[in-house]
Amino acid sequence: MLATSPAFKENATQALANAGLQKALTRTRPQHPAKRAAAVAALPEFEQLRDIGRDIKNHTIAHLDFYLETWAGNVERAGGKVHWCSTADDARAAVLEICNRVNAKTVTKGKSMISEELGINEHLEQHGITPVETDLGEYILQLRHEPPSHIIGPAFHLNREDWEESFRKAHTDLPADRVFHERRDIMSEARNELRAKFLAADVGITGANFLIAETGSSVIVTNEGNGDLTQTLPRVHIVLASIEKMVPTLEDATSLLRLLARSATGQDFSVYTTFSTGIRRPGDLDGPEEYHVVLVDNGRSAMVGTEFQDMLRCIRCSACMNHCPVYFSVGGHSYGWVYPGPMGAVLTPSLIGIDKAGHLPNASTFCGKCESVCPVKIPLPMLMRHWREREFERHLTPKAVRSNLALWAWFARRPGLYRVATRAAAAMLGWMGRRKGRFHSLPLAGGWTDGRDLPAPEGDTFFARYAREQRAGRV
Repeated sequence: MLATSPAFKENATQALANAGLQKALTRTRPQHPAKRAAAVAALPEFEQLRDIGRDIKNHTIAHLDFYLETWAGNVERAGGKVHWCSTADDARAAVLEICNRVNAKTVTKGKSMISEELGINEHLEQHGITPVETDLGEYILQLRHEPPSHIIGPAFHLNREDWEESFRKAHTDLPADRVFHERRDIMSEARNELRAKFLAADVGITGANFLIAETGSSVIVTNEGNGDLTQTLPRVHIVLASIEKMVPTLEDATSLLRLLARSATGQDFSVYTTFSTGIRRPGDLDGPEEYHVVLVDNGRSAMVGTEFQDMLRCIRCSACMNHCPVYFSVGGHSYGWVYPGPMGAVLTPSLIGIDKAGHLPNASTFCGKCESVCPVKIPLPMLMRHWREREFERHLTPKAVRSNLALWAWFARRPGLYRVATRAAAAMLGWMGRRKGRFHSLPLAGGWTDGRDLPAPEGDTFFARYAREQRAGRV
C-alpha cells in the first residue's frame, strides 16, 4: 500500500470538507465508547485483566525467540509449514509460491490488516490470481477500490447510500427495485454474491489475532463467519501473521480474548472465535489439506529492546482510535497508511520511517484517552513523544517550529523572565481582544487562526494566580 502519510495535513483538510465522511463519523462516534463502557462495567475484574494482558505480552516479547521456535515446532507436528519472512517482499513471494504450486486461480480472504500492510491483493492480481475479500466491510471496499479506514470496521467511513451505490455499479444483475433499507439487506446481497466464490476458491487466506506456542494454533476472531468458510472450504489455508501475535499458552490466549472483544466492540466475546491447528486429520469433517503460516517480521524485531517495544503488545482492538478526537475529526484515510489513529501514529513510523510518517505522532491532542482505554496498557502518548523527539533530533521538523521552540526554551530556562514575559503578553492580548473576546487572525498565530478563533486571555496567568492562592493559604 502506497503511503500518503507525508500528506497528512492535506489529507486531513480534505477529510474535514468531506460531507459524507463527516456524516459517517458523527453517526458512529458515540457508539463504540458507550458499548465498551457498558462491557467494562459488567466485568468487575477488567482492570486486573488489563494488568494480566500487559504482563502476558511483556513476557512473550522478552522470550520471543523461544516461543517462536516452540510454536513452529508444534505447527510442523500438526502437519503445517511455517514460512519465515523477514520483509514484505519475502512474505509476498511465499504466498505467491504456495498459490502457484497448487495452480490457484481464485483466493478467498478473511479480514487481515497484515495483508493490507503487505499489499497481498495487488500482488496476486499482478500474477493472474483473483483475490476475493469475504468480510462484509472489506468486500465493499474491494468493489470501491479503497483501503480500510479502521482496523476492525474497515468501511467505517461509508454510509448506507454508499453501499447501495457500489452494489448497483458492481452487481450488474441487481434488480432496479431492490432496496437496502437495513443492514440485513446489505448482508443478504453480499452473501448471494460470495457463496459461489467460497465454494470455488483454491486457497483461503486469513490473518491471526493470536498464535499459540503451546499448540501451534492460530486464532481468528470474527462476527460474520466468513473466516471459518475461508479457512475450511479450500484445499489450502494460508495464515498471514506478524511475530508479535505470539502468546505462550491457551490460557494466555483466553485471557487476552476476554479483553479483545470488550475493548473492540463491547461484546463479551465475538460471534466466532476459531482455533486452527494444522491440516485436516483422519475423521475431521472439514479443514484444509495444506496449512501454511507466513510469519512476518517486516521491521518488528527492530523494535524489541527500544523505547517502542511496548507497541508490540498491541492486540489490534481499535479502542484507542474509537476514543480519539483526532481520528473522529479526520477519519482513518487521512493517516495515509494501513494503521490509523493513535496506534498507527506509533506503529507506522516504526515500519515505514519517521521521515515518511512524522506528521502522525504530532496528530494528537495528548488527552491520554487512548492510553486509558488500551486493554494492554500501552503508553501511547509517551511513545508519540519519543517519535517527536526523534523527529526533532533528525532535524525533520520545519525550521520555523525549531526556531520557535528554541526561543521558548530560552525563556523557559529563565523562570523569572518567563513569568514577566507571559504576564505582559497575556495582559496585552487581553486588552487587544477585550471587545470581541477572541481573535479572527493574529500575527505569528496563523496556524491556529486559519481554522478557528483564538480566545483572548482573561485575567492573569496561571503562575500568577497560583502564587496568589499560595499566599492566601488556599493551595
